[in-house]
Amino acid sequence: MTSTPTLQNKAIVSKAHYAPPWVDLSIIGIAGSSGSGKSSIARSIVNQLNLPWVVILSMDSYYNSLDPESSKKAFNNEFDFDSPEAIDFDALLQTLKDLKAGKRAEIPMYSFAKHSRLDTTTSLYSPHVIILEGILALHDQRVLDMLDMRIFCDEDADVCLSRRIVRDVNERGRDVNGIIKQWLTFVKPNFVKYVDPQRKVADIIVPRGVQNKVAIATVVQYIQQKLLEKSQQHQANLTQLQREATTQTLSDRVLFLQQTPQMRGMNTIIHDTATTSGDFIFYFDRLAALLTELALNNARFAENLVETPQGNKYKGLKGEGLVSAVVLERGGAALLTGLQRVIPDCRLSHILIESNVRTGEPELRYQKLTTSISTHSTVLLLDAQMSSGGSALMAVQVLLDHGVPEDRIVFATYSAGRMGLQRLTVCFPQISVVVCHLVEDVEERWIEKRYFRC
Repeated sequence: MTSTPTLQNKAIVSKAHYAPPWVDLSIIGIAGSSGSGKSSIARSIVNQLNLPWVVILSMDSYYNSLDPESSKKAFNNEFDFDSPEAIDFDALLQTLKDLKAGKRAEIPMYSFAKHSRLDTTTSLYSPHVIILEGILALHDQRVLDMLDMRIFCDEDADVCLSRRIVRDVNERGRDVNGIIKQWLTFVKPNFVKYVDPQRKVADIIVPRGVQNKVAIATVVQYIQQKLLEKSQQHQANLTQLQREATTQTLSDRVLFLQQTPQMRGMNTIIHDTATTSGDFIFYFDRLAALLTELALNNARFAENLVETPQGNKYKGLKGEGLVSAVVLERGGAALLTGLQRVIPDCRLSHILIESNVRTGEPELRYQKLTTSISTHSTVLLLDAQMSSGGSALMAVQVLLDHGVPEDRIVFATYSAGRMGLQRLTVCFPQISVVVCHLVEDVEERWIEKRYFRC
C-alpha cells in the first residue's frame, strides 16, 4: 500500500517546483490572404531551424463541421469559409492554452473533400514553439494576447488567386470555375473586411512571401533567441533544485533493496569487469526482477477474501487496477526481462530523453504512451541508472502531463545518486522510488553498454 507524504515532504513541495522547457511555449502567428505564402513561410522557418520541437499549427484544422444544408452549399462553392464564423476559435484557444500549460492537446483533422471534421485527431505534446498560420490568425483578440510575434504576409491579389487555383485543383480536387466563383463571392470581400485589417496589429509585414529572406531570417533569429532563453532558464531551475536538495534528507518514499549476502554477491558479479556478458545479463535480470517485486509493494491493493482448498477463509490482498510500465530508453530496456518475469503481460510505454551535447540539458526526443495510461492504478517508470535526475524529472513530468496521478508513479532504477534522488522526491514528493544501491552523484551510464554489448 502507498504511504502518505510526511509533513516534511508537504513543506518541501510548497517550495520546490520543476517546469520542463516546453511549458509556456512561444507562439508565432502568421496571417494573410489565401495564397499569400503563409504556409511556405512557416515551412521555411521550420526547415531553417531544423529542430523537432518547432511545429506548424494550421487554422484549417479548426473549421467548424457543417450541417447538411451548409455542406450542400460548400460543395456548390456557395459557403463562406473566409469569415470568422467558419472558425471554431474557442477550440483553437483551448488547444493553445493546454499547450501553453504543458499539457497534451488533440488537434482536430478537417477534410475539405467532405467539408467536415474527421473522427481521428492528431496528438500534439511538448512543442517549444508553435507557428500558428491561417487567414485569420491575428483576428481574435484572445489568440492575439497569447502570441509572442505577429506576422502578416502581403502579396499581390493576382498572385494569391493563381496560387489558390493551383493548390485547390491539385490538393483538393476542385474545378477552376468553382474556385474563381468562391474567390469573387467570399474570399476577396472578406479580405477587405477581415484579413487586411490584421496588418495593423502585426509586428512584421512580409511582402514577397518566401522570397523575403531578410524577414524570414529575422523570425528565425527571434525563435533561436527564445529557445536559448528557455534552455538557460531550465538549466537555472535544475541548479536551484540541486541547491535546495542538498539541504534535505532522503524521502521516506525512497526504498532500497535489502543488502543481504546474496544481494551483495550478485552486485559483486555485476560490477566485476572480468564478468562475462552472459553472466552479467543473467544476474542483472535477477536483480531487475527483485526491483520489480519491490516496486509492486508500492502498488495499490484492496482487501480480498478467498476460500482455500481446505475450505477455510483467507483474508488477503488483490491488486487494484492495471499495472503498466514506462521504459525510459535506452537504459530502462535493460530492466524489461526482469519486469516480464514478474508481470508477463505488462503493458509498455516508451520515453526517450537525450542530453544535449552542447549544454548537457535533457531534451525530450520521443514519447509513446498507452492511451489509457491515466487510468492505470500503478505506473512503473524504469531506468537502469540515475545520476543528476534531469531525465527522471522530465519523464515524471511527461506522465503527469498525460494525466497519471503523481502518487501512482513508482520509479525503479538499479543505481541512483543522492542528488538525483533528492531532486526527484523534492519536486514530486508523492512518487515512490525503488533502488538497488546508492552511487556517486555523477556516474557514467555503463549498465546498458554492458547489457546490450554496445
